[in-house]
Amino acid sequence: MNYQWYPGHMTKAKRMMQEDIKLIDIVIELVDARLPLSSRNPDIDTIGKGKSRLILLNKCDLADERLNREWSEYFEQKGYFCVMINSKNGKGIKSINGVIQEACKEKIERDRKRGIINRPVRAMVVGIPNVGKSTFINAFAGKACAKTGNKPGVTKGKQWIRLNKSVELLDTPGILWPKFEDQKVGLRLALVGSIKDEILNVDELAYELIKYLSYEYKGLIADRFNVEEHEDAIETLKEIGRVRGCIVKGGEIDLSKASALVMEEFRNGKIGKVTLEKPE
Repeated sequence: MNYQWYPGHMTKAKRMMQEDIKLIDIVIELVDARLPLSSRNPDIDTIGKGKSRLILLNKCDLADERLNREWSEYFEQKGYFCVMINSKNGKGIKSINGVIQEACKEKIERDRKRGIINRPVRAMVVGIPNVGKSTFINAFAGKACAKTGNKPGVTKGKQWIRLNKSVELLDTPGILWPKFEDQKVGLRLALVGSIKDEILNVDELAYELIKYLSYEYKGLIADRFNVEEHEDAIETLKEIGRVRGCIVKGGEIDLSKASALVMEEFRNGKIGKVTLEKPE
């Protein structure tokens, strides 16, 4: 399967970000803690060059805790500030204001010397579709000021949001990059739902996921679905279908139904805390 998705509005969004970056002091980039590298758009490093940078490992509650710490260290060593958050329950959100002030302290000091006092730090919030930007902004601002939706591409326009006296946020639509050089990146994004399911083969996704979990997280599938983990992921999938009653007329296993079930339980964290890649 070839993983690719680049709607037209994303080209426009990228152009808009390039225009707006000169107004910005810090770029806040949300990534999915389950795939911190694959869920980063490399264009953002180019767009945000010379700006303070903060990476938020969102959905950290769904990811492997040990690898969360490793990823945090990885980004900090590369010169980014990094905070682990869960936008849905507010974990880590309170610490962000302080981190923004710390990341921009040189800029704030420069302003103070020029007699500019109390100008809010201007932050641009960026990230690929479905990484949780709108939910984060709502949690950070404490009110529903950005539209949210669990469909990729809900945020289409540009909006400034005044958070408090010290921070203003510029929300931006999620942008993917036009072509994945590595199809593994596309696969990982598809597994967590950052690419629309309608254009994917869900059976194939479930197969790839079971294969990965059987290798990296042996026992998780067996525990969750009360099945034996077979060497062939298709056999494991069939057994999951049997146990969960995904049966069609004639007693055959409905593989598509079983696949959809596996994907849903994985994305909701019911299978366990899983990270799909490790720091290099």
